[in-house]
Amino acid sequence: MPNHPIWPGHPAPDAERVTFSYFDVAGEPFHQQLLAWRGRVGHVMDVLPLRDQLAQPFRGAIARYDAGGIAFTDCVTDTLQIERTIARISRDSVRSFAFHIFLSGGTGILSGRRARRTDAAVADGILGLDMDQPVRMIRHACRVITLFVSGQVLEDLLVDPATIHGRAIGADVPIARLIIERCAALAGRIRRMPAAEAGFHLRAIVRLLAEAYGRQAGLLGNARAVERAQMYGQVLRHIRHHLHEAELSPDSVLDALGLARPSVYRLFQHEGGLARYIQRLRLRLAAHELVAFPQIPVKDIAYACGFKTPSDFSRAFRRAYEMTPQELRMPAAPV
Repeated sequence: MPNHPIWPGHPAPDAERVTFSYFDVAGEPFHQQLLAWRGRVGHVMDVLPLRDQLAQPFRGAIARYDAGGIAFTDCVTDTLQIERTIARISRDSVRSFAFHIFLSGGTGILSGRRARRTDAAVADGILGLDMDQPVRMIRHACRVITLFVSGQVLEDLLVDPATIHGRAIGADVPIARLIIERCAALAGRIRRMPAAEAGFHLRAIVRLLAEAYGRQAGLLGNARAVERAQMYGQVLRHIRHHLHEAELSPDSVLDALGLARPSVYRLFQHEGGLARYIQRLRLRLAAHELVAFPQIPVKDIAYACGFKTPSDFSRAFRRAYEMTPQELRMPAAPV
């Protein structure tokens, strides 16, 4: 058995062990190592080689465990530039949420929730990603635990799981430190566990993650947080029901629900405001329909998704995704 820090111990008996796989580029010629890694993770994220990186050795190893409907990966890599584009999202079936728990190292430049948005580095902390939203980041040399969780699971724990996208929780936050410690401990034991026990521990960590992000958004905790969560859910339901209507706007939401503007603004401040949140949902819907229904003219999709004019739609689409709606439909678009 390879002597590697992310391949611990001996497995449980075959009948009850977790599903396990392991991959390491160490056996590849050094000039093929990054390409081998790109081939391994390419079904989820695109790896964009940095300058002269293909000519250098690359360290990359990943162990994956599946139990209780949750995937748990333990990964060690050198610096990587990775992205998930709207073109890939519109063509693949990956729709889970990913929580990156950094045991060492972290991310540098991160763009995600809105065009050209950059967050501070995440070092020894937690980063949340919605795999249904674009992201690009430089991830420095690190060891990172990642939990892939379905939307169905998270929707029972968070009012709007999509809001975790691109949001970081520093290791100085007590609940984040607890999560990091539990993940590090589980990484050393999970392969020896029966599947039921591993699933129990993974679900417990997911509940902690949901609590951490809920607290960060002010939607968990005291009675005021519960009231905010109820208001947030009320606004979300109204938006989703009326998303196709061009008349939907922050003002129409406030008028229909009788809510105070300052209260709603604070709820969606982390999204850049309610108007930006509505537009993001419309753009995600439009991107899906552009690919799913190539025979429908772009202008018709724009109107169906609530945009007042095709030109408004095209400008917003290009700002958000750095391509035009027509380019998304091109067969040569990256996937």
